[in-house]
Amino acid sequence: MVLTYLAKYKDAGILILRLGVGILFIRHGAPKLCSGPEQWNQLGGAMGYLGITFLPTVWGFMAASAELFGGICLILGIFTRTASALLFLTMVVATVFHLGQGQGIQAATPAIENGIIFLSLICIGPGKYSLEALLCR
Repeated sequence: MVLTYLAKYKDAGILILRLGVGILFIRHGAPKLCSGPEQWNQLGGAMGYLGITFLPTVWGFMAASAELFGGICLILGIFTRTASALLFLTMVVATVFHLGQGQGIQAATPAIENGIIFLSLICIGPGKYSLEALLCR
């Protein structure tokens, strides 16, 4: 009975998820983006585990940007599926990096968990408490 009652708050749950994850990813992405090309190059080097070794600085900049601006998009509830797709891909690379470094599943778990969240948001969308819902009425 209680669980049936809570079903009417589905969109509030999506909002809470978007806000929480968005804030955390702004906190992940902002320092990386502000660190500059040396950090971007190191971050983009993770693409080497996928066989992509060219332009690591560009890949690192894109990953940091995806985290920062993707977090902003999640909070606002705009371009939610696109942002979630970019963040999902970033988490795939992070997972492959941790496993490729031999750090094991324990080190890769946060990236896997976040990837699952982003994959879910791609399917669910932003919910009714979002700028997308407001603008698309």
